[in-house]
Amino acid sequence: MARPAPAQVPSAAATAGPATSAATARVEAALAKVAREAEPGTEQIRAALVEAGFPRDAIEVTASRTPTGLQADAVEAAVRQDRDCVVAQLRNGTVAVTVLAVLADGRCFAGSPA
Repeated sequence: MARPAPAQVPSAAATAGPATSAATARVEAALAKVAREAEPGTEQIRAALVEAGFPRDAIEVTASRTPTGLQADAVEAAVRQDRDCVVAQLRNGTVAVTVLAVLADGRCFAGSPA
């Protein structure tokens, strides 16, 4: 018996509207500058996104330090854009950006805010 072809799932970026696509480019550009600096901190990342024109209350950033005071391997940041979240990961001087749906509670990240 032949296996059915896997369903094609559209990428989040393919379904994002023009405002989310523009926000994605702004997030990537703002965080690319910060990522080049050694060990960017949570507030430095948040400030870069505010400077790029995003409202502070639409921004979520994970902790840049572990509970024991070590530098985190990666820091994630997200900006709510309507029903989407533009999510970025900063790791080793690089930025990876994707678009995900807002969670049921209206946030981008589960857990307590950073």
